[in-house]
Amino acid sequence: MINDLKDISDPKKYKSPLSIKDYNAVDLKKMLKTMLLIRKTEQQLAFGRKEGLIGGPVHLGVGQEAIAVGVTVNLKKTDRVFGAHRSHSHLLAINPDIHKLFAEVLGKVTGFSKGMGGSMHLFDQSNGFYGSTPIVAGTVPLAVGAGLASKMKNLNDIAVSYIGDGAVEEGVVHESFNLAKVLNVPVLFVIENNLFASHMHISQRQPSDMISRFAISNLIPHKLIDGNDVVSVAKNSKELIQNIRNNKGPAILELVTYRWYGHVDWREDIDVGVSRSIEDIKNWKERDPVYRLSQSMINSKIWTKDDEAELNIKIDNEIKISWEKAMNDPYPSKDEILNLVYSKD
Repeated sequence: MINDLKDISDPKKYKSPLSIKDYNAVDLKKMLKTMLLIRKTEQQLAFGRKEGLIGGPVHLGVGQEAIAVGVTVNLKKTDRVFGAHRSHSHLLAINPDIHKLFAEVLGKVTGFSKGMGGSMHLFDQSNGFYGSTPIVAGTVPLAVGAGLASKMKNLNDIAVSYIGDGAVEEGVVHESFNLAKVLNVPVLFVIENNLFASHMHISQRQPSDMISRFAISNLIPHKLIDGNDVVSVAKNSKELIQNIRNNKGPAILELVTYRWYGHVDWREDIDVGVSRSIEDIKNWKERDPVYRLSQSMINSKIWTKDDEAELNIKIDNEIKISWEKAMNDPYPSKDEILNLVYSKD
């Protein structure tokens, strides 16, 4: 395999504090809070699944929070965002209603999809999240269609498609890249390259570890950056999104990251026959996007360890209250099963 990512995929590098000089304290604190909220929410889901409180599989993105947060700060409420099967962060970055997420994953009627979707079928159209699905690459052409609809209506809205490195092995992704370029569709493809598709490392699946090579082949503008640097994600996605809004067509943002948990649930997947070791996980955790931003803010004297402790306590309390409330919420009634199969409109 050709290592086109070079140092950016080396877990022993990119651990230094972030460059935050161009960002004000208010925005930085907001990004830190959102990342930490997503982190702790998913850790609670991991606990719930491990304890048997959640009935279905849960795909967690702990360690990847900077991607959704960095992209979302540049979006409008009328933009249309599409996720995949690991999309808690994509939704919470838009709408941090953790009670509704907990309720949905627990199958309660108060959830985002009235408890009918679970972890992988999330939906919050009123806030711009148009859905996630466990069908690999299933929402990619939908995002292209949503972007095309925006263009045909002369809107200044864009579509966003979150794609994993494994999803790029689906033919529909390449058809979507091609169509988006040919029709000059306002869509941002966000590639979350965490080097693993399910349990298989990218070196076992592709001749190169750089997904944005497909941007080059389709003549689509692209950026390839450290996906654990939320400031860099925000800065680079802002540039690409501005170009898309200015009718310059689609763009691809490849973000190299790593999920702390394995493919599904709370396990680390270090014993399933792949090149995923305890040492790799340890080194990637030192590239923690939350810690790197916090430490950078402390170094710049706009944040303190006391501030951090206070924020942790506040979010822990919010998690506890929201989880307990969701646990006590009612399940949907049985007659709702058929009522929600077809639209009544």
